[in-house]
Order: sequence, then structure tokens, then C-alpha cells
Amino acid sequence: MTVHLRDVVAYLDATLEIDRFKDYAPNGLQVEGAPEVDTIVTGVSANTQLFERALELGADLIVVHHGLIWGGGIGRVTGPTAARLRQLLANGVSLAAYHLPLDKHARLGNNTGLADAIGLALDGRDAFGDVKGHALGLAGAWPQPLARDEAIARITAGVLGQRAAPFVFPYGPEIVRKVGLCTGAAGDLLEAAAQHGCDLYVTGELAERAAELARELQITLVAAGHYATEVFGPQRVADELRMQFPSLSVHFVGVPTPI
Repeated sequence: MTVHLRDVVAYLDATLEIDRFKDYAPNGLQVEGAPEVDTIVTGVSANTQLFERALELGADLIVVHHGLIWGGGIGRVTGPTAARLRQLLANGVSLAAYHLPLDKHARLGNNTGLADAIGLALDGRDAFGDVKGHALGLAGAWPQPLARDEAIARITAGVLGQRAAPFVFPYGPEIVRKVGLCTGAAGDLLEAAAQHGCDLYVTGELAERAAELARELQITLVAAGHYATEVFGPQRVADELRMQFPSLSVHFVGVPTPI
């Protein structure tokens, strides 16, 4: 049994509370396709490979963290942008994107998913670091303090498994008591993490300035990959949609990148 596109998008918009956020991109429906939805694919980023995989699965709606439209919108429909839009529109496939709301959400969000994956205790988690009016970072601790090398190994196993090693700048204390994190490209919250009392800060990818800043702040900095730290939200959204719309076929599709 199909579900109307507007009902699925309305559920996601309300659940992720998109009206609360000023963002770098429009949240919600970005490309409108067929009005009825039977199959949904979730993923991290809107790109050709994800769209191809989604079409193979018969998707009517693709839900991503990183959409096609950023900043002031699409200036020109040329090159890869044109090809991606052609894939969607020619097949009647809709695209919805949720950026900061999917990082922040307390249950479905990327940050909560990362904290769970590396085993931070549920008790005592708190927010820090302003991004467009929201405390986007998340701080917490393991049930017992860990040696720095053990903490890094815990993060590597929880985020990357055996696929790759994170970039590590081990300038913090040898015993890690408090961890700050924010997924994606959130190196600019490093100073906020240090001010919040964190011994170690985890994000996805870094600007060049971050390494020396970590040294100066005497905090350990771990960059585990933008993609790798942001699979959690799209995976949880897929689980949520399966529960909320049991008649639909819902799939998370991974398109891994080392970045």
C-alpha cells in the first residue's frame, strides 16, 4: 500500500523539528517527484551513485543528510547538478534532505548515534558549542575513564571498524575522562569542546588550522571521517520510517567514502 509523499515528508519535518533551525541548506523536500510513495531509500549524501542504487531498488523517495541545494540555492543547472536532477525527475523520484536537524535530534541524530557507537554512557550527556543558535555538540563519558590509546581504539572500532584509521592529534591528557563530539565537518567546535572540559574531541573532517589549535588547547583531536560519522542519522531515519509506515519498503544505502 502506498503512502502520499506529503504525509511522509510532513512526518519527517515535524519529527526533526525543522522549523527550529536556521541552516546552511533548506531542510525538507528539495525535489518533488511522484505524489505516491512505495519505496524509500535513505543515505548520507545526494550523489549519482546513491541515486543509481536507489533506482535499482525502485525508490520513489530518497532521504539524505546532505541534499542538492545549499546556500543561496542552485545557481545553474549544469554538469553534475543537471545529471543528478535528471536522474530524479526523469524517474519521478523525490528528494528530501535534513542537515542540522538530523545532527541534533536527541533520538535519531548523528551525534547521538556516534555517542552510542563509541559507548558513551547515557547518563550525563550534555550539549555544547553554538552552531547557528543551537548547541550542536554533544559531550559525555565512558562508564570508567580510559587511557588515551584505549579511547582512540574504542572510537576507531565504533566508527570505522576495520576499514580505516582516524587522523589523531594526541595532545590531551593521557587519561580521558570527558569526550566531546560533533559529526561531519565540525572542527570549529574544538575550542568549545576544550572550554567545556573535554579531554578528547571527535569529529569527521578537519580544516588545516585544527591540528595546531588542538596542540595549543592541549586536547586530543580525532577526525574519523565525515561520511563515517554521519551514517547514524540516515540509518536511524530508515528504522523510524519502517516503524511509522509499515506498508512501505525502506532501505538504508551506504556509499562509503574515506573523507
